Amino acid sequence: MLELRNASLGYPGRRVLTDVSLALRPGRVLALLGPNGCGKSTLLRTLAGLLPPAGGAVLLDGEPLGNRSPREAARAIAYLPQSRGVPRITARRMVLHGRFPYLSYPRRYRREDYEAVDRALGLADALDLADRPLPELSGGQRQKVYLALALAQETAYLLMDEPTTYLDVRHQLEVLSLARRLADGGRAAALALHDLCLALTAADDVAVLGEGRLLALGSPEEIYRSGVLARVMGVRLDRAPGPGGWRYFCELPEEE
Repeated sequence: MLELRNASLGYPGRRVLTDVSLALRPGRVLALLGPNGCGKSTLLRTLAGLLPPAGGAVLLDGEPLGNRSPREAARAIAYLPQSRGVPRITARRMVLHGRFPYLSYPRRYRREDYEAVDRALGLADALDLADRPLPELSGGQRQKVYLALALAQETAYLLMDEPTTYLDVRHQLEVLSLARRLADGGRAAALALHDLCLALTAADDVAVLGEGRLLALGSPEEIYRSGVLARVMGVRLDRAPGPGGWRYFCELPEEE
């Protein structure tokens, strides 16, 4: 289990979130929701060990994450940021970077590394992009390559910050489906999302951030019924029954 326990999060001189406790459990998908600037990215970066908590603790299997070496942490937790650089290398070469935690220096890729990269590219629907230079790819194509980079680490925990950015609706749904498949296979996924409807449909657990704190944590049903998500996002949130479950939709609230 990857856990924040009474954690305060932020940067030197700027606190973003206070007293946050939540857990990312194997077999489950966690959606992080909230308005721009509420701290979703900060929370993911702290869970990944890239930012130290200003207070409280980040725990991996009950032990402080800071006790792990960077290599050990990278073998357990993969992090997909909102954006990355665009070096002049092929997509496959970029995804090979995800194998760094398993290599000694100087790095010499093994057969299993290339096999892991091809698996990751396939899962991200990017295998056809493997030999193309990154600068020649569209934003959506690059996003699939970056997802494959995170998948190539083959970690128990996958943290994704706006993974559906630049993707068309089909590939947005495929990313959520992939998160579900990974969880069903025993891994854990946390996704920061702006699409409330996708999140409520796909997640097992939903964390709502705002006002400098964790406002609510629960199942999609509990979060919907609480009304907290509609309030903090400033929208009207409704739903209707559909094939396989509820279908959610948002609209602007009526003017008084």
